[in-house]
Amino acid sequence: MHTKFSEDVIPLSDLKINPGKIVGRTQDTHRPILLTSRGRGIAVVQSLDDYEKTAEELRFVKAVAKGLTDAREGRTVTSSDARKRLGID
Repeated sequence: MHTKFSEDVIPLSDLKINPGKIVGRTQDTHRPILLTSRGRGIAVVQSLDDYEKTAEELRFVKAVAKGLTDAREGRTVTSSDARKRLGID
């Protein structure tokens, strides 16, 4: 999902004029739209599906980072202990 600055940066006034077109574009391109006011970025419009996918990916990456930190700091269990704790042994 890469922003195409020639297409994906629009003034807030364009959103006010035709919001359906802007929302439709995010769904078609799967790229977020950066809204500007007076030349400065103020908000991002993104399709709900893409937002949820991004949020899930972020949760996964954070969980992996936490797991790596736990392993580095010695907070680990053996596979047999893990199976017992999960009730699959």
